[in-house]
Amino acid sequence: MSPLDRAAVDALFPAGLPEVGHWQRRYPPRPLPEGAQVTRVSPSPTGHAHIGSVYVAMIDADVARHSGGTYFVRVEDTDRLREVEGAAAQFDRVFSVFGVSPDETDPDGAYGPYTQSARSPVYLSHVRELLRLNKAYPCFATRDELAANAAAQRAAKVPTGYYGRWAIWRDAPAERVGEYLAAGRPYVVRFRSPASPGDRIGYHDLIRGELEADANLNDAVILKSSDQHPRLPTYHFAHAVDDHLMGVTVVIRGDEWISSVPLHLQLFDALGFPHVGYAHIAPLMKMEGGSRRKLSKRKDPEASVDHYIQAGYPVEAVLYYLRGLANGRLAELPLAEALAAPILLEECGAAGPLVDMAKLDDISADFVATLPGEEILRRLAAWAADHDPDLAAVLDGDRDLALRALAVERDGVPNPRKDLRKWSDFRAAYGFFFPSLFERADDGDPRFGGLDPRLVRAMLDDLAERYRPHADPGRWFDQVRDLAARHGFAPTPKAHKADPGAYPGSIREASQVVRVALTGATRSPDLAAVAHALGAEEVVRRLRR
Repeated sequence: MSPLDRAAVDALFPAGLPEVGHWQRRYPPRPLPEGAQVTRVSPSPTGHAHIGSVYVAMIDADVARHSGGTYFVRVEDTDRLREVEGAAAQFDRVFSVFGVSPDETDPDGAYGPYTQSARSPVYLSHVRELLRLNKAYPCFATRDELAANAAAQRAAKVPTGYYGRWAIWRDAPAERVGEYLAAGRPYVVRFRSPASPGDRIGYHDLIRGELEADANLNDAVILKSSDQHPRLPTYHFAHAVDDHLMGVTVVIRGDEWISSVPLHLQLFDALGFPHVGYAHIAPLMKMEGGSRRKLSKRKDPEASVDHYIQAGYPVEAVLYYLRGLANGRLAELPLAEALAAPILLEECGAAGPLVDMAKLDDISADFVATLPGEEILRRLAAWAADHDPDLAAVLDGDRDLALRALAVERDGVPNPRKDLRKWSDFRAAYGFFFPSLFERADDGDPRFGGLDPRLVRAMLDDLAERYRPHADPGRWFDQVRDLAARHGFAPTPKAHKADPGAYPGSIREASQVVRVALTGATRSPDLAAVAHALGAEEVVRRLRR
């Protein structure tokens, strides 16, 4: 066809729109050392943050920072119809929590704006240039025409799409295009694919090695309909323009984009831009039955980033776990070393790693066990202020008791307890220490092991009457041993088993009575340490009705 003349093309765009050279000068090459990588993560505010977003952002940030380069976040908000209110702000919050906030942002970053909807003039200049060069064209095809096209292609058993003879506006006469423009018909701008059937394209993926695919035949839409305001590009076109002008050297993204690479490389060529590097990350997976599937926000709570934040997993534990999923060697290093070591793209597998929450729990418990009580309390209080205000008030009201509770079987022992995996575990593991959170068991409660409630009450009253605090665990437990003897309990489980009718139980059952009375649970840390943390007055109060 004879392309639209320059005047007709320019009339489609705002007066005073800069030439593409203006944007090249506005965004000059970055002054970075040799080998430095520039990476970006590009969240779309069409949904809430997936843990996979943090996973990819972590790799992006690590690759850039270990090479002496730059990492930034570019919000891809060109799909305005599907935008979810608050989603962009959530990404900001999540990236901040997990230490992957960008190195440059609006308003001071030299390569901004960092939100695509604010970069409309940049894209319009480049779309206009492709139209001038006849590498793009206006397309007035209606939804009905496109649907009819697709139906005919399916009937003919050929691939669906807008290509070849099915690209009904590709070779339309300039006069007809002019008539439609003069009539104000809505149109999109399509890229004129240079490929022919049978063409192949090859490229090097920094994770997967050499890849080859059919060249893109589709005349993809690069600028959305003229009846939309603001006039925005599609993801594909914005990606090519922005990654070049913003100096990106390697695009690290999910492997669902592998099929788009042929189109993206064509766009780089059409625009006269050098190719960027690509590294396609395998998705996080989950076992379901005997098969693997992608981690799903709809099915899996652990797919949501807020699951980790609301549960109170320490950030270091989550990042250590994710780094181990990216590069298996990092999972073998101590946490501090793994967090400092570089993530290597060539060590990222092509098969999606499995997310195992039990493994994360173990990692998190090990990490928390290394923290001093003061640090645990600081982190716990900060989490509770946002997610458990009642607990925050309790901690604030009795800080000393909280530190005594955290010291039980933790301070000064070779193998500290590991029942605190995340901050939301605190109520279940330590809540009984606090009078306002403690729930007393009735004398007939089944946790007392089926003992006669009158015996339970007699034992607790007896111990309350005679109770003496002792710092030495052995001397403290002598009180329980004496209590058991006074109320007819066997001195050992073996003696009780030999003559069960002679005793209500053994020293074990007697100890359980005291344990349940003081903690409300049948399992707890060392009773002597618990009693010492509670203090004599609180112990006696709990023993009495």
